[in-house]
Parts: sequence; structure tokens; C-alpha cells
Amino acid sequence: MDKQTFWKLIETARADAAADEVAARAAGLLALRPEREIAAAQQVLWDLLAESYRAPLWAAAYLINGGCSDDGFDYFRGWLLTQGEAAFTAALADPDSLADHPAVREAATEGVELWDESALSIAWRAHEAATGRELPADSFTISYPELDPAWSFDFDDAAETAARLPRLSALFDA
Repeated sequence: MDKQTFWKLIETARADAAADEVAARAAGLLALRPEREIAAAQQVLWDLLAESYRAPLWAAAYLINGGCSDDGFDYFRGWLLTQGEAAFTAALADPDSLADHPAVREAATEGVELWDESALSIAWRAHEAATGRELPADSFTISYPELDPAWSFDFDDAAETAARLPRLSALFDA
């Protein structure tokens, strides 16, 4: 499985499921594929998580969710994965563009957090459903890059955050 196939899987799941059920639907669809593809999907997922491990995106998640721990950032990126390739790519290119995302706008007005822990285990659940066994631990590796030191500031600093993420800051009144 490659990234393109993974994103097609997510898009199919998005078309077939409610917003909070995309990860479960993706796991169900993935479980129909050969075992080696299921295992390969876990590597693709972790590669995407590593690619999205960026301080500007973390700052955006912090604003959107009213705080964001290490685990919270993983779960936020899980949510972002379930939004599809276009949303994911746009957020990596410009995290402030998340201010245009309908779910982010709704989160601002409703005060809900955006995260999806279950998205991190799409391949795990698919493998177990398909084989009755856990996904082998050696099916993937992950190596996170260093975070950009230029973004090493207190995300509670409203003035600094507003200067870097003006649209999200305005949306969340940071």
C-alpha cells in the first residue's frame, strides 16, 4: 500500500460514513485487503503522522482544542487524517488555513475538541478483523523529525500566536 491508495481508502470511508465513523469505516474497508497491504497501511499511516509532526500544526491544534498535550497532538493529527488528503495537505502547508475548515469553524462556535484516537489504529483493527491476530510490531517504524525551534514559544502567548496564526486566533479569540 502506498500513500495514494491509503488516501483513496480514507476518501471512500468518508463517503460511506458519518464524520465520527471514518476511522472505523476505513478499518473495515482495509480488512478486506490482503494481509500484507493491511500491514503496509500502518507504515503509511505512521509516515503521515511523522510528516505532520510540525510545531506550526501543533500550535494550531493547541488553539483549536484549547490546549494540546503530546497525546492530544497525536489524536488531533488522527482527526486531520480522517478529513482526507486535501485537508491534510492544506493544513501542513498552512496550518492557519484550518480556519476555513467547516469542522474547525463548528468547533469554534460549539466549543468541541477535534481529535480521533481511533484513526491511529486503523491498520491494527483491520489486521485483527482480517486475521484474528494483532498486527506484528515489526510492521512499521516511526521516526519523528525535530520540531522547528523558531516555533518554540508558549502557545498560551496570545500575541505571538495571533502573529503566527492570525485567522485561527481570531476564530478562537486567542
